[in-house]
Amino acid sequence: MAYIQLNQVTKRFGSVTAVDRMDLEIAHGECLAMLGPSGCGKTTTLRMVAGFEDLDDGEIRVGERIISSKAKRYYLPPEQRNFGMVFQAFAVWPHLTVYENVAFPLRIRNLPRAEIHARTEEALKHTNLLSVAQGSPDDLSGGGKQRVALARALAIRPDVMLLDEPLSSLDPHFREEMRFEIKDLQRRFGVSILSVTHDQSEAMALSDRILVMRSGVVQQIGTPLEVYSNPANRFVFEFIGLSCFIEAGLSPEGFHLGGTRYPWPEGATPSGEVIAAGKGLLAARPTEIDFQAEGGIRGEVLRKVYLGETIDYRVRVADTEVRIQKTRRTPGPSVGDHCGLRFTRPHWYPANQASSA
Repeated sequence: MAYIQLNQVTKRFGSVTAVDRMDLEIAHGECLAMLGPSGCGKTTTLRMVAGFEDLDDGEIRVGERIISSKAKRYYLPPEQRNFGMVFQAFAVWPHLTVYENVAFPLRIRNLPRAEIHARTEEALKHTNLLSVAQGSPDDLSGGGKQRVALARALAIRPDVMLLDEPLSSLDPHFREEMRFEIKDLQRRFGVSILSVTHDQSEAMALSDRILVMRSGVVQQIGTPLEVYSNPANRFVFEFIGLSCFIEAGLSPEGFHLGGTRYPWPEGATPSGEVIAAGKGLLAARPTEIDFQAEGGIRGEVLRKVYLGETIDYRVRVADTEVRIQKTRRTPGPSVGDHCGLRFTRPHWYPANQASSA
């Protein structure tokens, strides 16, 4: 059942439509991450849910409450929405102790002293900060400061948690650690989370579902596996993860590359509409292309680079360079070798379909 609902939500800045008639439902206790290139509208959407931006059209509900509605001319101020928010910047007060940082929003609400103490202790305990409660946040690492921000947001017992690039200021080690800590906290408190991030790995690790946006329009919503394995269009395929595209001539019998004709791979025939166009894009993930000694799509190895556990190949197919990644334990060709390629999970898209560029 939907807990957060956005119905036909629209936001314009002058002649630019930042968010265009968005419909979105988020369940209670669900984490949804919004992904997309800069300027796609994801941060604007988060700000409208938070109340930092008003709507130009549509309505936002949380539970039974309307929090913004253009038609009803209703707007609930941010401080009355009971949302916790964690920003990219740590936003901790260095002149206050860790304990006082977490307790501050509760004092602003004029809660009883005993309740302030109980909530602060609970939030500090669940974020592993009790041992440093009386210390300065300046003495903590970046990950520690972000825990303070999380504890402060959790202490108010929010209806919704909003995360705006919360881990982008951390180094890779702390970033990975905090992903799992946030997920554990979400499960423990049962809070709904709406997150904005540029980091696809972070979105995959944190979210129950991912929303991909482009130019203010939702392109796809699904689980991380659905979005990665079954992208709705070329834009999603190219934006999520690594991708390769080869332009090919098409006919009902198969496709042709560089003068060579190939039959359709089993179970991977494009739609009749794509075939009728006479030209299309063969798309694949670098990890979903195999080398084979005989047969397959012919290519020449241009580059072979060792990346620890992975070997990264660049192979020329017709006039296109294709990227292939295999584990270092998988036998593969050498630079200059001619080889055959087998696309294990190919996708076909119209040649003129928009890319993520």
